Amino acid sequence: MFTPLHDRVLVRRIEGDEKTSGGLIIPDRAKEKPQEGEIVSVGAGAKDEAGARIAMDVKAGDRVLFGKWSGTEIKIDGEELMIMKESDILGVLS
Repeated sequence: MFTPLHDRVLVRRIEGDEKTSGGLIIPDRAKEKPQEGEIVSVGAGAKDEAGARIAMDVKAGDRVLFGKWSGTEIKIDGEELMIMKESDILGVLS
């Protein structure tokens, strides 16, 4: 298993619908990559100037939204995932 360092998180993209509301099928090459994902694992958090650990606001299993150009795509055990800083996450979906 992969554990990110510091204030980084490992995210699995959640695929969107492959059809429009009118029922048209969207081809793969025309689809935008989703900006929604599920947190797979989180780092321990960054450290402040005094060396104290800053707790992460997200945890594994959280569904999150992130910016269009956020993170770095990586492949672990054949699965495409993203690693990004916690600050790249726009919010948590409830």
